[in-house]
Amino acid sequence: MGIVLNQSFKNTIITYIGFGIGAINTLYLYPIYLGATYYALTNYILSAANVIMPLFAIGMQNTLVKFYSQYKTEEEREQFLSFTALFPILMCIPLGIIGIFFFDDITAFVTKKNPVVKEFMFLIPFIGICMAYFEIFYAWARVHMHSVFGNFIKEVGLRLFSTFALVGLYFHWMTLIQFVYVTAGIYFIAFIVTMFYAFYIKKPKFQVNIPQNVKDVMEYTFFIILSGSVANLLLDGDKLMLNQYMKIENIAYYSVATYIALVISVPSRAMHQIVYPITAKLMHDNKHDELNILYKKTSINLQIVGGFVMLCIFVNINQLYELVPKEYSGGISVVFMIGLSKYFDLILGNNNAIIFNTKYYRMVLYLGLLLVFLTVILNMIFIPIFGIKGSAFATLLSITLYSLAKLLFVVKKLHLYPFTKETIYSILLTFALFLLFYFWEFPFYQLISITLKSILVTILYLYLNYKFNISPDINKVIDTILKKAGIKI
Repeated sequence: MGIVLNQSFKNTIITYIGFGIGAINTLYLYPIYLGATYYALTNYILSAANVIMPLFAIGMQNTLVKFYSQYKTEEEREQFLSFTALFPILMCIPLGIIGIFFFDDITAFVTKKNPVVKEFMFLIPFIGICMAYFEIFYAWARVHMHSVFGNFIKEVGLRLFSTFALVGLYFHWMTLIQFVYVTAGIYFIAFIVTMFYAFYIKKPKFQVNIPQNVKDVMEYTFFIILSGSVANLLLDGDKLMLNQYMKIENIAYYSVATYIALVISVPSRAMHQIVYPITAKLMHDNKHDELNILYKKTSINLQIVGGFVMLCIFVNINQLYELVPKEYSGGISVVFMIGLSKYFDLILGNNNAIIFNTKYYRMVLYLGLLLVFLTVILNMIFIPIFGIKGSAFATLLSITLYSLAKLLFVVKKLHLYPFTKETIYSILLTFALFLLFYFWEFPFYQLISITLKSILVTILYLYLNYKFNISPDINKVIDTILKKAGIKI
């Protein structure tokens, strides 16, 4: 776990810095300077781009990670890198032709409830392509065990440039409409920078060659396209559905709530960047026992870190919402529902990495497609009745069922199990501290109350987890920090 802990720690710090910047943008700058309409519009465009991104990437970011370590010679690896970078370009051409041919029909359907979207429709595929190639070149870096820089661009760079754009909006250097176009430009810059960094790590020698195992590669790629679409629809499909049933401003209210809840998944996102290629190699080498150990370690470590983040959010949620405009306050229940779904997904550790590197991944994909269908149906039922709360409930139910299905699949088919008795201890500890602090209101200004309550939660949470030795890996990190500080417990 040395390289995992090292790069995961760096990635976690970077990601939380990014989320900190994003929190300022989401909770303050976007609502005030953009207003609900253009904030929702920008969020909708990015969500739609993220949903179609797997079609442009053709699954190559995951295919690259899975197959790169299987090539034995340098020449084979260079051919494969060339293939993963060039093949999506060929696939973008027919997608572009189809998009142009049906552009008017798609636009009429999407803008039926909110005509403001119409002017910016072409930005959706543009940003989708930028996102796709960013992921491909980020994977290029990750297979060479360089995950930190790409994570910095993704988590900090994008949000920091958005902050600069919002500042420019405040000083009237641009209009609201221009801001939307600048946002698209930011994603283009991120793709270009990441591409040059990938080339710096491994200088490309582009060759128009087809890999010898092209059948296996393309078969895997096809299913990854579908699985990526499933995952992104589960992540952003609710916002697309809201656009079809409610005024676009509701996407802004929903986005604030989901952003707060998504902070819980940061540790998983950070660790996944480096654990994915390690998992792929262990599975390729048939090291079942080592993989099982890694599975348990990632599960409990993510549960402790993610549980701490969730706890801090849940016990402070009422004070946090007092800092945003009142019209956003209906999202508190959304935070709880989305947050719980992220927590359950979090405690599955490197479950996704295991599934996508096994020969059984097709069955889980089919199940995922069924769950996307279920999500759409549930949103169609609950949004007209409960609004954004209905969409959150549909998402909670869908993601929980999807995560449970993936867990059962790994347990039954691969005989890998992520949970131990420490899993139960961690859940009970987190729940007990939630009951202790949620109903305890401090009579101070909101930021002071949040800070004081978070400090108390942090001290108790860390102390109890350390004393019960729930995660030996985390205890070792704490011991190292305490030793350097000259503190004994």
